[in-house]
Amino acid sequence: MANRFGNRILFILVSSLVITGFLIFLFLYIKHQFTVSRIEITDSGMVQKISSMGKLELVKYEMKDIIDQREVHLILPDSRVLFLAVGEVTACIDLTKVKKSDITQTKDSVVVYLPRPEICYTKLDHEKSKVYDIRGVMFEDGAKDMVEDVYKLAEKRLLDNANQMNVLGLARQNAQLIFKPLLESISGKTVVLNFR
Repeated sequence: MANRFGNRILFILVSSLVITGFLIFLFLYIKHQFTVSRIEITDSGMVQKISSMGKLELVKYEMKDIIDQREVHLILPDSRVLFLAVGEVTACIDLTKVKKSDITQTKDSVVVYLPRPEICYTKLDHEKSKVYDIRGVMFEDGAKDMVEDVYKLAEKRLLDNANQMNVLGLARQNAQLIFKPLLESISGKTVVLNFR
């Protein structure tokens, strides 16, 4: 009888441990399911345009600019965004605009009329650019609008700074330094580069 009583206690103890272990496992599993999240991205990309590339990039400016934009109010406190803009401006020559009539040859030389250098692109680096401070904005939409405005202003400032640094003039110089020797080595003649 004592043996039977001991077996019963052992059975109850083992059953209790198994049930307790199962409940702990179930609790941890359910807790894990509530804390785990996943990101789902739905993407439906479409090709809108395919363009032939023929632009010779000749100079790239990498710039940093600190922009302090304020919105001054008569009654309410002023709104302010402090922004570090990091980006680049690239100047190039579009070689697809060169026509056969733009190239004249003599026995010893080749004269090439190139299109004027242009700004290929202005690109703001969104990873390195940062909003450091936003103050005086009452509503979240106002903050979003101010940040969007400062991003647009930053791109314009990058372009303005590149123009002040004469990026197109440097592109002309680099065309003489880079493109002219290439054409001379291909043609075996003296090359004269002119711009329209």
